[in-house]
This record gives sequence, structure tokens and C-alpha cells, in this order.
Amino acid sequence: MAKSKIVEINEKIAESVTEGYKKIENTVVEGYTKIEDKFVENYLAKDGETIEEAKKRLKGE
Repeated sequence: MAKSKIVEINEKIAESVTEGYKKIENTVVEGYTKIEDKFVENYLAKDGETIEEAKKRLKGE
């Protein structure tokens, strides 16, 4: 059964909205991760400790 043009257009709109949301979500998460890494590096990491090591140590506490 053939889809109507309205259904096809709605699917295209839904796909583009979803793609746009994913791009925004990824940008926000990447920005937050950069800020979190800098904070951990500057204030929470001990001498000679990497950011990943400091995050693991903090999650364990």
C-alpha cells in the first residue's frame, strides 16, 4: 500500500528534527565533558594523577 505524501513528509520532518536534537545533545555533552575535565584537572587531581585516574578515585569515594 502506498504511503500518502503527508505521511512521507511527516517522516522526513521527524527525521530532521531527531537529527538536529542529536547534534545539539552531542554538542552540550562534549562541552560539559571539557568543563568537567578542566575542573577535575585544576582542583581535584592530586600531584601526578591523570584526569581519568582522578575521576575513578572520586567515583570510588
